[in-house]
Amino acid sequence: MDLNEAQGAIVRLMQDANAQFHKVPGSAIVLRYIKSSYQHDPVRSAIELLLFLFAIRYLLAPSYSVQRERVKLTEEEIDELVEDWTPEPLVGAPTAFEELENEKRPVLVGPTGPKSKLSNGRTVTNLASYNFYNFVANELLKEKAIQTLRTYGVGPCGPPGFYGTQDVHMKTEADVAAHLGTAACIIYAQSFSTISSVIPSFSKRGDIIVADRAVNYAIRKGIQISRSTVRWFEHNDMQDLERVLKKVVSEQAKKPLTRRFIVTEGLFENMGDVVDLPKLIELKLKYKFRLILDETWSYGVLGRTGRGVTEAQNVDATNVDMIIGSLSGPLCAAGGFCAGTEEVVEHQRISSASYTYSAALPALLSTTASETIALLQEQPEILTALRENIKTMRAQLDPRSDWVKCTSALDNPIMLLVLKPEVIASKSLSPADQNQVLQDVVDECLANNILITRLKQMPAPLGVPERNHGWQPQPALKVCVTSGLTKKETEKAGTVIRHAITKVVARRK
Repeated sequence: MDLNEAQGAIVRLMQDANAQFHKVPGSAIVLRYIKSSYQHDPVRSAIELLLFLFAIRYLLAPSYSVQRERVKLTEEEIDELVEDWTPEPLVGAPTAFEELENEKRPVLVGPTGPKSKLSNGRTVTNLASYNFYNFVANELLKEKAIQTLRTYGVGPCGPPGFYGTQDVHMKTEADVAAHLGTAACIIYAQSFSTISSVIPSFSKRGDIIVADRAVNYAIRKGIQISRSTVRWFEHNDMQDLERVLKKVVSEQAKKPLTRRFIVTEGLFENMGDVVDLPKLIELKLKYKFRLILDETWSYGVLGRTGRGVTEAQNVDATNVDMIIGSLSGPLCAAGGFCAGTEEVVEHQRISSASYTYSAALPALLSTTASETIALLQEQPEILTALRENIKTMRAQLDPRSDWVKCTSALDNPIMLLVLKPEVIASKSLSPADQNQVLQDVVDECLANNILITRLKQMPAPLGVPERNHGWQPQPALKVCVTSGLTKKETEKAGTVIRHAITKVVARRK
């Protein structure tokens, strides 16, 4: 067969195929669609053809199972496995020291005022609560809370996004934002879960967090939940922070752009000292990081009107991307907040787990927070009275004791007293030994009707060797100063604490 005959055969074959195709119902519509499609968009026709061929291949491909073959067990084998299985404990078993501490733990009866009554009938000077301004005894706050309770009931019984938001919540958000000088604010029902929900709302897997090594447990849980890449810098060391930031920027130079955050505290729960916020702002702008500042322990305490570190160090709050604070403790309410731009706040209303899935803050606590914020702004002498008592207590403890030193900032009402390095070295005290000595001091103070407590260690992860537990704070006594006591009462309490420290530590061989 020559070439002409072959071409003729192909033409006849195509004509026969065309004739047969035209006999199929609807063939004219298909042809018209193909001609129109090709004329206006040939690329589309090619893609559709590829998709059609893929569909044909998929339908004709042999089927197979993606399930792995599993060994079928008998009922007896299943029962045996169930009997042998031991669930992992939710918490670690308490140590002998913890059990002894629980047995001797004092129980309060009634309000946690400056003078509190214990279940054994004794009345003690309470320096173990965060009732710094004695708002617990404020009759105006009590009256406002009762009025709100009668109007709104005990609680909203629903999350904020599902019939839980009330007008008092919106007022509290506006009050906090106005107090701090930020564009917006969002309030949460629980203080601890605020920062631990804010962090994973913005930082995800693949993002980078640079955090202070001494941050509190709530921050650590938020970082853990976020699954972000974490880089630690030495506590409150701005030079080390800059070194870490430089390293992160260098490592990420040729990688896809990620979100980067600096996470730290304003007033450190585990150390008592204050962050250098102006330097922190400078580094954040220089290396293009976002700053998440936890002011749980500084809001309501530092600054002329209690606005926190931003007021105390004369920093514009809008320079901080997210300010997290607590409405409990000094403000005598409950819950927490996150203040920032409108975008930052609105994002959390749909993406923050603690906000979305928890019942809203009870209205009476929201009202209490608004009222205490107003009191701090209108009556700055409230803060002045507290700071006078802090000075009085420090005068009895830090410079006059040969055994302990205070690591807290001057205006911090939570005084952390750690054993001096020379005392630890001379007596060869391990962290466990220090905890035991300090607990003996707590017991001695209680015997003299002064209630104080210790700084607790952060919970260790289950199944991890002790050497890998990570950073832990140095054991310390925790003395919470209150303006509910007179200067003379504060001075007397400080003297009792100092004598108890001397008595316990001196007899330690």
